[in-house]
Amino acid sequence: MGADFRGKRKRAGGGGRGARTSVLLACGGFLVAGCATMPDSGDVRNVKASNPGDSQVRVYAVQPRENAEPDEIVDGFLEAMTSDDPGFATARTYLTKQAARTWRPAQSITVLTTAPDREQADRLADPENKGRSYPIRGRQIATVDSRHAYQPVNPVEYKDFIHVVQQPAADGKGKEWRIDHLPPGLVLSEADFQRNYRSVNKYYFASGEDWVVADPVYIRQRQDPATRMDPVTQTVKALLEGPTNWLKPSVDSRFPSGTALKAGVTSLATDDQSTLKVPLNAKADRVGGEVCRRMAAQLLFTLGGLTSVRVEQVELQRADGERLCVLSKAQAEEFAPVRDSGRAENPFFVHENGTLMAMPVGGKADTPAEETPGPFGKGMMPLRSVAVDRDESRAAGVSKDGKQLRVASILSDQELRPALLTSHAARPEDRLSAPSWDGRGDLWVADRDPAKPRLWMVPDGEGEPVEVRAPWLTDGTRVESLRVSADGVRIALLIKEKDGTTTLRIGRVEREGGAVRPTVAVVDLQPVAPRMEAVTSVSWAGPSRLVVVGKEAGGVQQIRYVQTDGATSTTSVLPGLNGVTAVSAPHDDRAPVVAYSGNDGIVRLETGANWQRMVKVLGSSPVYPG
Repeated sequence: MGADFRGKRKRAGGGGRGARTSVLLACGGFLVAGCATMPDSGDVRNVKASNPGDSQVRVYAVQPRENAEPDEIVDGFLEAMTSDDPGFATARTYLTKQAARTWRPAQSITVLTTAPDREQADRLADPENKGRSYPIRGRQIATVDSRHAYQPVNPVEYKDFIHVVQQPAADGKGKEWRIDHLPPGLVLSEADFQRNYRSVNKYYFASGEDWVVADPVYIRQRQDPATRMDPVTQTVKALLEGPTNWLKPSVDSRFPSGTALKAGVTSLATDDQSTLKVPLNAKADRVGGEVCRRMAAQLLFTLGGLTSVRVEQVELQRADGERLCVLSKAQAEEFAPVRDSGRAENPFFVHENGTLMAMPVGGKADTPAEETPGPFGKGMMPLRSVAVDRDESRAAGVSKDGKQLRVASILSDQELRPALLTSHAARPEDRLSAPSWDGRGDLWVADRDPAKPRLWMVPDGEGEPVEVRAPWLTDGTRVESLRVSADGVRIALLIKEKDGTTTLRIGRVEREGGAVRPTVAVVDLQPVAPRMEAVTSVSWAGPSRLVVVGKEAGGVQQIRYVQTDGATSTTSVLPGLNGVTAVSAPHDDRAPVVAYSGNDGIVRLETGANWQRMVKVLGSSPVYPG
């Protein structure tokens, strides 16, 4: 056959704002009177906060001028919040001494669609005329908490205020306006947030297992003003602080409680062998060799997402500088939820006659597809939808009428086994959803029966089906489709609400009990694409990224990448394609995204190219393993 079906592996078990002053990275200092490397010809242009974030543009805070008016104080402070000023020292010069002491910019970030709109002072809010109160407004789309976790929200009106008072001037002569009340943390436009922060995946071990789970957080693109740490050190610090609150119940860290970087460490760099030496405090001094290996693996996976540094191995050090252990990237691979086989994954689809077909990823457009071995390739049960396990050894298929779920080999011919699940809903579209495999070999499917919508998990794809506890699955709602992450800890769900809309949520999988009859729950659902009013298809596209088909309010259909924490960027939209009803992405970027379009059939998208037809035959339900 043209496609390779060898098994990979199976796991065990606004108004009044002043113009912004911006300069390029080449200017190395605060802009006060000018910059020695500024060009000597050409126009000066403002960089507006509403433009897409550009990490190569830096904003330099400017201290308040002498006898500045209250409006200038407020506007200057709002601008200074967007800078990289160490310790936010310049931003604090706009505050009273008390406010400067109590302001905690690292406490949280409020993300607005555009820069906060400062309105004119509300004199009625300060009847004794001891100061002036300036309302600030905007459209809030997300928050970032003190553990660096991004949380999207349905766009809502943001309202707060900044209050200024007069205090004695520094020279003791006269008075100057300063801010004595301000919103907590930072308030940034989406563009400023994307310019100053970047997403990284921390990695922790799935509870009771030997593979890691991605936990996305946001760190500063450059030196963190609060900690003075470079991005590598920020990332290590964030890992040592532990998982985000949402993921914490389902993962473990191998670092002993209280483990931190050695005091005073603000910069980490690799040596000429691409080894990163990480000095830890005394909490980690007595860990054993195997625990240390897992600690190092967490670091290697976490640092692997940083494009600014190439880390081939990690050396962990005791507080006295002695070596604890060393681990290479190749050695850490044993802890990956999907082990790298060195080859691209194979996409599959369902032929119009209901048989399971394989598509060679490296072929030209309109390459002939091939029937897979086994009962599904022979048409013993015509399929409506399918999922191939991550070993590419078995497939789970839902029958053409949506009633039955069966599992069969795709490596050899054998008898078709009895159905694992049967739906009794009256209409095919109300029966079983497309199935999905997690990395441990468990199979997931939803029964969309309006009379009793349920979520099921089949241990190892062949055991007794377990009804998954889903307290959010109430009357009038159901799971339209689902995709489980490779690590088995997170599940992406398209939920049809009572009003008929379909929203994308991500749930945390919690397991108790043994492998024979476990108790499984999906809890704490979080919105992933709140700005999309309708989502029609979703697929995992890596450890913490999804590819989504949907529409924003008043917009047209889009295919775009979305982080599992709900964050997006202006570069995440894929080329347009009409009539898409299904999409699937590989675990890495070596294979193309595939989709089904009612206009063009099964198509693929190579990196840097446009969509093109993939096979000559008619079919639907394109999927990658998982």
